[in-house]
Amino acid sequence: MKKFNKKILIFGKGFIGERLRDFFDCDISSRIISKLADAEEEIQRFKPQVIVNCIGYTGSRNVDDCELDKDMTLTANTFVPIILAEAALRNGLKLVHISSGCIYHYDYQKSTPLKETDIPDFFDLFYSRSKIYAERALEVLSNQYNILICRIRIPLDDRPHPKNILDKLIKYKRVIDVPNSVTYIPDFLKMLEHLLYIDAKGIYNCCNKGGLYYPQLLSVYKKFIPDFQFEVIKVEVLKMVRTNLILSVAKLEQSGFVVREIKDVLEECVQNYFKNLNTK
Repeated sequence: MKKFNKKILIFGKGFIGERLRDFFDCDISSRIISKLADAEEEIQRFKPQVIVNCIGYTGSRNVDDCELDKDMTLTANTFVPIILAEAALRNGLKLVHISSGCIYHYDYQKSTPLKETDIPDFFDLFYSRSKIYAERALEVLSNQYNILICRIRIPLDDRPHPKNILDKLIKYKRVIDVPNSVTYIPDFLKMLEHLLYIDAKGIYNCCNKGGLYYPQLLSVYKKFIPDFQFEVIKVEVLKMVRTNLILSVAKLEQSGFVVREIKDVLEECVQNYFKNLNTK
Protein backbone atom coordinates (compact mmCIF):
# COMPACT_ATOMS: atom_id res chain seq x y z
CA MET A 1 0.00 0.00 0.00
CA LYS A 2 1.22 3.48 -0.87
CA LYS A 3 2.07 5.85 1.97
CA PHE A 4 -0.39 8.62 2.77
CA ASN A 5 1.56 11.83 2.25
CA LYS A 6 -0.75 14.69 3.23
CA LYS A 7 0.20 16.75 6.27
CA ILE A 8 -1.52 15.48 9.42
CA LEU A 9 -2.08 17.18 12.77
CA ILE A 10 -3.09 15.04 15.75
CA PHE A 11 -5.13 16.63 18.52
CA GLY A 12 -4.68 14.81 21.83
CA LYS A 13 -1.39 13.59 23.23
CA GLY A 14 -2.72 10.40 24.82
CA PHE A 15 -2.40 6.68 24.16
CA ILE A 16 -3.86 6.65 20.64
CA GLY A 17 -2.57 10.09 19.70
CA GLU A 18 1.04 9.18 20.50
CA ARG A 19 0.80 5.92 18.55
CA LEU A 20 -0.59 7.73 15.51
CA ARG A 21 2.07 10.43 15.77
CA ASP A 22 4.83 7.81 15.77
CA PHE A 23 3.31 5.89 12.87
CA PHE A 24 2.60 8.86 10.59
CA ASP A 25 5.61 10.88 11.81
CA CYS A 26 3.38 13.93 12.03
CA ASP A 27 2.68 16.91 14.28
CA ILE A 28 0.74 16.52 17.53
CA SER A 29 -0.95 19.16 19.64
CA SER A 30 -1.49 18.87 23.38
CA ARG A 31 -3.41 22.13 23.50
CA ILE A 32 -6.61 22.19 25.54
CA ILE A 33 -9.47 22.89 23.14
CA SER A 34 -12.26 24.82 24.87
CA LYS A 35 -13.40 27.08 22.04
CA LEU A 36 -13.20 27.41 18.26
CA ALA A 37 -10.32 29.90 18.41
CA ASP A 38 -8.14 27.32 20.17
CA ALA A 39 -8.52 24.90 17.28
CA GLU A 40 -8.08 27.53 14.59
CA GLU A 41 -4.90 28.86 16.17
CA GLU A 42 -3.38 25.36 16.12
CA ILE A 43 -4.44 24.91 12.51
CA GLN A 44 -2.78 28.19 11.55
CA ARG A 45 0.32 27.19 13.50
CA PHE A 46 0.80 23.74 11.93
CA LYS A 47 -1.05 24.23 8.61
CA PRO A 48 -2.25 20.61 8.22
CA GLN A 49 -4.39 19.11 5.48
CA VAL A 50 -5.90 16.53 7.82
CA ILE A 51 -6.71 16.83 11.52
CA VAL A 52 -7.22 13.75 13.69
CA ASN A 53 -9.16 14.07 16.91
CA CYS A 54 -7.74 11.79 19.59
CA ILE A 55 -8.99 13.93 22.48
CA GLY A 56 -11.26 11.97 24.77
CA TYR A 57 -11.97 11.18 28.40
CA THR A 58 -12.38 7.59 29.59
CA GLY A 59 -11.89 8.28 33.29
CA SER A 60 -8.72 8.27 35.33
CA ARG A 61 -9.30 4.65 36.38
CA ASN A 62 -12.14 3.44 34.13
CA VAL A 63 -15.30 4.68 32.45
CA ASP A 64 -17.17 4.74 35.76
CA ASP A 65 -15.21 7.91 36.56
CA CYS A 66 -17.07 9.64 33.74
CA GLU A 67 -20.16 9.53 35.99
CA LEU A 68 -18.20 11.54 38.57
CA ASP A 69 -17.01 14.25 36.17
CA LYS A 70 -19.75 14.82 33.63
CA ASP A 71 -18.46 18.25 32.63
CA MET A 72 -15.05 16.91 31.64
CA THR A 73 -16.66 13.95 29.89
CA LEU A 74 -19.05 16.11 27.87
CA THR A 75 -16.34 18.62 27.01
CA ALA A 76 -13.78 16.06 25.82
CA ASN A 77 -16.09 13.51 24.20
CA THR A 78 -18.88 15.67 22.78
CA PHE A 79 -18.02 19.37 22.55
CA VAL A 80 -14.40 19.08 21.36
CA PRO A 81 -15.22 16.83 18.35
CA ILE A 82 -17.89 19.31 17.25
CA ILE A 83 -15.52 22.26 17.71
CA LEU A 84 -12.87 20.48 15.64
CA ALA A 85 -15.45 19.61 12.98
CA GLU A 86 -16.39 23.27 12.66
CA ALA A 87 -12.73 24.27 12.47
CA ALA A 88 -12.13 21.64 9.77
CA LEU A 89 -15.13 22.82 7.72
CA ARG A 90 -14.10 26.47 7.93
CA ASN A 91 -10.55 25.69 6.84
CA GLY A 92 -11.32 23.09 4.15
CA LEU A 93 -9.63 20.23 6.02
CA LYS A 94 -10.42 16.56 6.43
CA LEU A 95 -11.40 15.57 9.97
CA VAL A 96 -10.77 12.12 11.37
CA HIS A 97 -12.60 11.47 14.64
CA ILE A 98 -11.53 8.54 16.79
CA SER A 99 -14.80 7.25 18.16
CA SER A 100 -15.80 4.18 20.19
CA GLY A 101 -17.71 0.98 19.51
CA CYS A 102 -18.95 0.84 23.12
CA ILE A 103 -22.31 2.34 22.18
CA TYR A 104 -24.62 -0.66 21.72
CA HIS A 105 -26.59 -3.22 23.63
CA TYR A 106 -25.87 -6.73 22.37
CA ASP A 107 -27.61 -10.08 22.78
CA TYR A 108 -25.20 -12.94 22.10
CA GLN A 109 -28.12 -15.31 21.53
CA LYS A 110 -29.93 -13.14 18.98
CA SER A 111 -27.68 -10.37 17.67
CA THR A 112 -25.44 -10.48 14.63
CA PRO A 113 -22.24 -8.40 14.33
CA LEU A 114 -23.23 -4.75 14.55
CA LYS A 115 -22.92 -2.66 11.39
CA GLU A 116 -22.18 1.04 11.03
CA THR A 117 -25.80 1.58 10.00
CA ASP A 118 -27.17 0.19 13.28
CA ILE A 119 -28.40 2.97 15.55
CA PRO A 120 -26.44 3.27 18.82
CA ASP A 121 -28.67 2.43 21.79
CA PHE A 122 -26.40 2.03 24.84
CA PHE A 123 -27.13 4.99 27.10
CA ASP A 124 -26.50 3.18 30.39
CA LEU A 125 -23.05 4.75 30.81
CA PHE A 126 -22.47 8.50 30.63
CA TYR A 127 -19.23 7.76 28.72
CA SER A 128 -21.21 5.96 26.01
CA ARG A 129 -23.82 8.70 25.83
CA SER A 130 -21.15 11.36 25.38
CA LYS A 131 -19.57 9.38 22.52
CA ILE A 132 -22.94 8.84 20.86
CA TYR A 133 -23.78 12.57 20.97
CA ALA A 134 -20.64 13.45 19.00
CA GLU A 135 -20.80 10.56 16.58
CA ARG A 136 -24.40 11.22 15.56
CA ALA A 137 -23.63 14.89 14.83
CA LEU A 138 -20.48 14.10 12.86
CA GLU A 139 -22.19 11.32 10.92
CA VAL A 140 -24.77 13.80 9.58
CA LEU A 141 -22.01 16.23 8.64
CA SER A 142 -20.06 13.46 6.89
CA ASN A 143 -22.85 13.18 4.32
CA GLN A 144 -21.73 16.53 2.94
CA TYR A 145 -18.24 17.17 4.32
CA ASN A 146 -14.94 15.28 4.47
CA ILE A 147 -15.31 13.62 7.86
CA LEU A 148 -14.15 10.11 8.74
CA ILE A 149 -15.30 8.47 11.97
CA CYS A 150 -13.21 5.51 13.13
CA ARG A 151 -14.74 3.36 15.83
CA ILE A 152 -12.11 1.53 17.84
CA ARG A 153 -12.90 -0.85 20.65
CA ILE A 154 -10.92 -2.19 23.63
CA PRO A 155 -7.42 -1.27 22.38
CA LEU A 156 -4.91 -4.12 22.44
CA ASP A 157 -1.33 -3.07 21.81
CA ASP A 158 2.05 -4.76 21.53
CA ARG A 159 3.54 -1.98 23.65
CA PRO A 160 3.04 -1.61 27.43
CA HIS A 161 0.62 1.16 28.37
CA PRO A 162 -1.98 1.60 31.16
CA LYS A 163 -4.74 1.88 28.52
CA ASN A 164 -3.68 -1.37 26.82
CA ILE A 165 -6.22 -4.12 27.59
CA LEU A 166 -3.35 -6.57 28.11
CA ASP A 167 -1.89 -4.40 30.89
CA LYS A 168 -5.34 -4.12 32.46
CA LEU A 169 -6.08 -7.84 32.36
CA ILE A 170 -2.73 -8.71 33.91
CA LYS A 171 -3.66 -6.57 36.92
CA TYR A 172 -7.28 -7.73 37.16
CA LYS A 173 -6.47 -11.47 37.11
CA ARG A 174 -10.23 -12.20 37.09
CA VAL A 175 -11.62 -12.15 33.55
CA ILE A 176 -14.96 -12.75 31.91
CA ASP A 177 -15.34 -15.35 29.20
CA VAL A 178 -17.52 -13.70 26.55
CA PRO A 179 -16.18 -12.68 23.14
CA ASN A 180 -15.63 -8.99 22.46
CA SER A 181 -14.54 -6.98 19.45
CA VAL A 182 -11.03 -5.69 19.99
CA THR A 183 -8.82 -3.27 18.06
CA TYR A 184 -5.22 -4.45 17.71
CA ILE A 185 -3.43 -1.10 17.53
CA PRO A 186 -0.67 -2.10 15.03
CA ASP A 187 -3.47 -3.17 12.67
CA PHE A 188 -5.51 -0.03 13.37
CA LEU A 189 -2.59 2.17 12.29
CA LYS A 190 -2.68 0.46 8.91
CA MET A 191 -6.49 0.61 8.78
CA LEU A 192 -6.41 4.36 9.23
CA GLU A 193 -3.64 4.79 6.65
CA HIS A 194 -5.75 2.83 4.18
CA LEU A 195 -8.91 4.84 4.92
CA LEU A 196 -7.00 8.10 4.52
CA TYR A 197 -5.48 6.92 1.26
CA ILE A 198 -8.90 6.13 -0.25
CA ASP A 199 -10.29 9.36 1.28
CA ALA A 200 -13.02 7.46 3.13
CA LYS A 201 -15.89 9.34 4.75
CA GLY A 202 -18.52 8.37 7.29
CA ILE A 203 -18.35 5.69 9.97
CA TYR A 204 -16.07 2.64 9.90
CA ASN A 205 -15.79 -0.05 12.54
CA CYS A 206 -12.02 -0.29 13.02
CA CYS A 207 -11.42 -3.49 14.91
CA ASN A 208 -10.21 -6.98 14.17
CA LYS A 209 -12.44 -9.74 12.89
CA GLY A 210 -14.17 -12.02 15.36
CA GLY A 211 -14.32 -11.79 19.12
CA LEU A 212 -11.58 -12.05 21.71
CA TYR A 213 -12.09 -14.25 24.75
CA TYR A 214 -9.87 -12.70 27.41
CA PRO A 215 -8.68 -16.12 28.67
CA GLN A 216 -7.24 -16.73 25.19
CA LEU A 217 -5.04 -13.66 25.48
CA LEU A 218 -3.94 -14.45 29.04
CA SER A 219 -3.16 -18.04 28.08
CA VAL A 220 -0.71 -16.72 25.49
CA TYR A 221 0.74 -14.36 28.12
CA LYS A 222 1.13 -17.32 30.48
CA LYS A 223 3.45 -19.00 27.97
CA PHE A 224 5.95 -16.23 28.67
CA ILE A 225 5.20 -15.97 32.42
CA PRO A 226 4.39 -19.55 33.52
CA ASP A 227 3.72 -18.53 37.13
CA PHE A 228 0.96 -16.11 36.10
CA GLN A 229 -2.44 -17.17 37.36
CA PHE A 230 -5.89 -15.91 36.45
CA GLU A 231 -9.49 -16.81 37.20
CA VAL A 232 -12.34 -17.02 34.69
CA ILE A 233 -15.67 -15.71 35.96
CA LYS A 234 -19.17 -15.24 34.59
CA VAL A 235 -19.92 -11.74 33.34
CA GLU A 236 -22.83 -11.46 35.80
CA VAL A 237 -20.40 -11.76 38.73
CA LEU A 238 -18.83 -8.40 37.87
CA LYS A 239 -22.06 -6.49 38.56
CA MET A 240 -20.73 -3.63 36.47
CA VAL A 241 -22.47 -1.75 33.67
CA ARG A 242 -20.44 -2.55 30.57
CA THR A 243 -20.87 -3.20 26.86
CA ASN A 244 -19.92 -6.63 25.52
CA LEU A 245 -20.45 -6.95 21.79
CA ILE A 246 -19.20 -7.88 18.34
CA LEU A 247 -18.83 -5.29 15.57
CA SER A 248 -19.00 -6.08 11.86
CA VAL A 249 -15.92 -5.26 9.78
CA ALA A 250 -17.61 -6.00 6.46
CA LYS A 251 -17.60 -2.33 5.41
CA LEU A 252 -13.87 -2.02 6.14
CA GLU A 253 -13.17 -5.20 4.16
CA GLN A 254 -15.32 -4.00 1.26
CA SER A 255 -13.15 -0.86 1.13
CA GLY A 256 -10.21 -3.09 0.19
CA PHE A 257 -8.51 -3.62 3.55
CA VAL A 258 -7.67 -7.16 4.65
CA VAL A 259 -8.79 -7.47 8.28
CA ARG A 260 -7.00 -10.05 10.42
CA GLU A 261 -8.80 -12.32 12.86
CA ILE A 262 -8.15 -11.23 16.44
CA LYS A 263 -7.11 -14.78 17.40
CA ASP A 264 -4.38 -14.65 14.75
CA VAL A 265 -2.60 -11.63 16.28
CA LEU A 266 -2.31 -12.80 19.89
CA GLU A 267 1.05 -14.59 19.66
CA GLU A 268 2.56 -11.70 17.72
CA CYS A 269 1.12 -9.19 20.16
CA VAL A 270 2.42 -10.81 23.34
CA GLN A 271 5.82 -11.64 21.86
CA ASN A 272 6.32 -8.03 20.76
CA TYR A 273 4.91 -6.80 24.06
CA PHE A 274 7.77 -8.43 25.96
CA LYS A 275 10.33 -7.18 23.47
CA ASN A 276 9.04 -3.63 23.89
CA LEU A 277 8.79 -4.08 27.65
CA ASN A 278 12.45 -5.08 27.86
CA THR A 279 13.45 -2.22 25.59
CA LYS A 280 11.49 0.23 27.72
